[in-house]
Amino acid sequence: MSRLRVLSLSTLYPNDLTPNFGVFVERQMQAVAKRGDVDLVVVNPLGIPPFPLSLLPRYRALGQLADAEQRGGVAVLRPQFRLVPGIGSHRNARAEARAVLPLARSLHAEAAFDVVDAQFFYPDGPAAVAVGKALGVPVSIKARGADIHHWGTAPATREQILAAGLTADGLLAVSQGLADDMAALGLTRERITVHRTGLNADLFRRYDRRLCRDQLNLPRDARVLATVGALIPRKGQRFVIEALAGLPGAMLLLAGTGPDESALKSLAERLGVADRVRFLGAVPHGDLPIVLNAADVFVLPTASEGLANAWVEALACGTPVVTTPIPGAQELITDPIAGRLVPRSAPDIALAVAAILADPPAPEAISAMVAGFSWDTNAEELVTHWRRLAERG
Repeated sequence: MSRLRVLSLSTLYPNDLTPNFGVFVERQMQAVAKRGDVDLVVVNPLGIPPFPLSLLPRYRALGQLADAEQRGGVAVLRPQFRLVPGIGSHRNARAEARAVLPLARSLHAEAAFDVVDAQFFYPDGPAAVAVGKALGVPVSIKARGADIHHWGTAPATREQILAAGLTADGLLAVSQGLADDMAALGLTRERITVHRTGLNADLFRRYDRRLCRDQLNLPRDARVLATVGALIPRKGQRFVIEALAGLPGAMLLLAGTGPDESALKSLAERLGVADRVRFLGAVPHGDLPIVLNAADVFVLPTASEGLANAWVEALACGTPVVTTPIPGAQELITDPIAGRLVPRSAPDIALAVAAILADPPAPEAISAMVAGFSWDTNAEELVTHWRRLAERG
């Protein structure tokens, strides 16, 4: 079988400054590269604002990242595009396309690409369509959740997403429910292939809970809740903090950073549970299994999601999940062994957690629920999708 040459655009991708940023995309691409039958080039466009905002420490450090590097066996290129924080999101896809196109033309002239791929629907999707049209190669766009639920409904970007989705040669979604949401926007449901997430089963597996608690300086006999994700309103960490009032003695581990951190700390103080909430900050991806194995229950009262990697990783560690009854969760949490689906309210979360703590399922039964997830399977399905587009194109 001939090698496939793919140019993949992903604005969400890890780097040395933000090693957890889009780590699931990196794991997927590493699995693709490991196969040996794909010549893969990942383009990770960096949005940098104009002067004087570009002098802010965050953007100055971002602008100093290497333009190109081999990262975990994957070639990663980082052209920069003009970003206007807060008010310029509707321009991001066009700015990304302008930044990527000269590089794409040069690489295509050296060795032609078979597919242009976008790992998020916005801004990568419209940018990939522009690049694919210029190169004359088929385009694939993947939807992961917020790119559809937020950007797909925002007035400034909805039409761009719809146009890109109707123009692309192939579409992917991480869950059936997300595919249905894409169809509700006006995209053709029959053209959307479900491509779920992967899992590093060597890393996310059952560890000795007592040893994990020792590493985190937790009492071995404590009732421990954990949540993993950016500290933003959509993830709903405030509902978990509020639920602690109905769970006497329970502790909460919060892994992640974000703009909600100070508000969440203030909430915990106001409710008198601050001594039972531990903010862990940005936990390296390789250390997350320690957090997940230390917990009795993983709680993520998210407002929207495609199919959260954190759900899969928690289950793989033998930790039951309490989350909201959104479509992706309904596809994964199909048995009480795996957890509970409840509304975004503190009383409902407290009741669900208490029920699990009173009758905990066997960890091996929980991890068996996600036995079919792997990055190798994920890569196989993705490459099959790309080949199908290349053969049609």
